[in-house]
Formats: sequence, structure tokens, C-alpha cells
Amino acid sequence: MAATTTPDSVSIAEYLRTPYEPGADYVDGEIEERPMGQDDHSAWQQAITVWFHQHREEWQIRARPELHIRVAPTRFRIPDVTVLDRRLPKEPIVTHPPLAVFEVLSPDDVMHRMMRKLNDYAAMGIPRIWVIDPDGPRYYRFLDGSLVAADTFGAPGEAMHFPLSAIAALVD
Repeated sequence: MAATTTPDSVSIAEYLRTPYEPGADYVDGEIEERPMGQDDHSAWQQAITVWFHQHREEWQIRARPELHIRVAPTRFRIPDVTVLDRRLPKEPIVTHPPLAVFEVLSPDDVMHRMMRKLNDYAAMGIPRIWVIDPDGPRYYRFLDGSLVAADTFGAPGEAMHFPLSAIAALVD
């Protein structure tokens, strides 16, 4: 699939073959650098990944940090942690809506950019979109275009139902 570009834009092919450190999002031909996480960001990212990894067989899931997701034909996002359905085939770049994504706020995050990213996840059909603020810690679920404070993942009766404090207990 050919992408149209402006003189300053980057093609999808160029984006995918270029290593960005840290990983960068791709939005309609533009590279959006992601803020570099500090220790608390990294600790939360690890704790989320470990929590879901511990339940991988029970819930038939995979948890991956910093995995490319193609949220739209000309948009690629890299959540801090992605939770995938094990029953779906593995993809080098995710094209099926994951079960959940987590973003851990960094001091350099800009809220309007974060909200655009969260809206991209919602438009793809990702059912559970979470933002973790390590300073509280505080937990927010993205619902209907807004961040809503919440402290429980899932709903009663669902297999994946737990207090987010269980993840917080793993933060080193």
C-alpha cells in the first residue's frame, strides 16, 4: 500500500525500518516522539507486564511492553503495555484490537497528545484503555472520550477482574 507524503513527512515503510530510541509513534506521515520514561515509569511498565504474564494461561493472554499497534491505515501507536488474546495469531505489528492497553504517565507527557493517542485506541476498538499516574498512584480508564478514575480492572463475573492495587504491589 503506497502512502502519500509531503516533503517533510515519512513513509510508513521508512518508519517501520527506522529504529527510534525510545520508540516513536507514527501519525499520518509524522513521527511523534514518546517521552522517555524514568525509573517509576519503567517500574510500572514492568509490574503491569509481570502481573498479566502471571495470569497468561488462566486468561489466555499475552502481555507485551512497547509493541507496535496499527490503529488506523496511517497511524501506528506504541502503548507502554499491550494485553493480547492468545487465541489470535501472533503478529509482528498488531492489527487486531488488543484486549487492553496501558499508558504510564511520564513527567514530559502532554495531555492533548495523550488524549489523541487514547482516542486512536478507542477508534480501533480496544475495549480497555488505561492510564496510570505513578505519582498517586492513580488509575484512569478512558471511556467515551474522557479519563475516569477507576481502581478495578474488568467487571464482576469476568475472568480478568482485579483491583489495580494488585499491580501496584509489584512495583519495585
